[in-house]
Amino acid sequence: MKENIIQEKSFDFALLTIEIYLKMKLQNEYVLSKQLLRSGTSIGANVEEAIAGISKKDFTAKMSISSKEARETKYWLRLIDKSNIVQIDVSKPLIEIESIINILTKIVKTSQEN
Repeated sequence: MKENIIQEKSFDFALLTIEIYLKMKLQNEYVLSKQLLRSGTSIGANVEEAIAGISKKDFTAKMSISSKEARETKYWLRLIDKSNIVQIDVSKPLIEIESIINILTKIVKTSQEN
């Protein structure tokens, strides 16, 4: 079976998001952590739905949702980073989410053009 880069990256990122969420809970931060958990794990869930899409339109719609969730996740990571509400380094997740956003943007644009 051919490797699907966005499928793998979004799954790995979901695992990373869970790890950050658990660290934030240990520091008694429950609001931003929950927002991050929801959006960060939703990216991969929507990618999986897109792969199983019944039409090109369905595929594009689900990938678009993944892209939006990735951008929301970037927002939460930036907020966590700049607010100093917890002592967690999110510099690597910020780099990773930027990569995911770039890939999803290309996928959506390509699927809309074809």
